[in-house]
Amino acid sequence: MKSYICTVCGYVYSEEQGDPDNGIAAGTLWADVPEDFLCPLCGVGKDMFEEQ
Repeated sequence: MKSYICTVCGYVYSEEQGDPDNGIAAGTLWADVPEDFLCPLCGVGKDMFEEQ
């Protein structure tokens, strides 16, 4: 599984862990994360994340 990092604040989205606090179950692939996902730390969109 892959991880993606917010290029603005450094928050890391891990496909393995998901983001259960924001309704994204563990094991959710980045491609399956909704397009309107916002970084839980700084609020930028999914387009500001890069594969780590």
